[in-house]
Amino acid sequence: MKRLVYILPLAVFVVLAVNFALGLRLDPRIIPSALIDKPVPTFTLPPIEGGPGNGFSSADLRGRVSAINVFASWCLPCRVEHPLVTRLAGIEGVTLYGINYKDRPADALAWLEEMGNPFREIGADAKGRVAIDWGVYGLPETFIVDGKGRIRYKHVGPMTPQSFEDNILPVIEGLLR
Repeated sequence: MKRLVYILPLAVFVVLAVNFALGLRLDPRIIPSALIDKPVPTFTLPPIEGGPGNGFSSADLRGRVSAINVFASWCLPCRVEHPLVTRLAGIEGVTLYGINYKDRPADALAWLEEMGNPFREIGADAKGRVAIDWGVYGLPETFIVDGKGRIRYKHVGPMTPQSFEDNILPVIEGLLR
């Protein structure tokens, strides 16, 4: 019994140390999503108050390959990735939608005026409920949805030219075939 008192804490420590060491080898930018290959959550979002469009809903994401970018005017990385978001909008066969997350309408509209509006429609997620349903961890995030309305890819954080070319474009090209 005395041995167990010494061996048990040592065994627990070894198990924790091994798990910690294995965790250090993982890429912290890769955050798994339980929604990959699942239908998009059901939602309806109004447009940004005073802005263009009609907002959008989950029904709009059926029948075409779509990219959904979650952004806000207060998000500095959103500003950095915006040229790549605009490139997404220019890909033939892809429809780009935006979810404006917990933003003041005037700020969002000023940001779009300054940066350009590449989105077919933008939904205002003022309370952040839809973003939570999508499993958004932080801004920006970009999702690729197939024509059946299933989430096929999730990119967490700002897109970079490398992530755009190496990860996002291959997914889109595979869905457009």
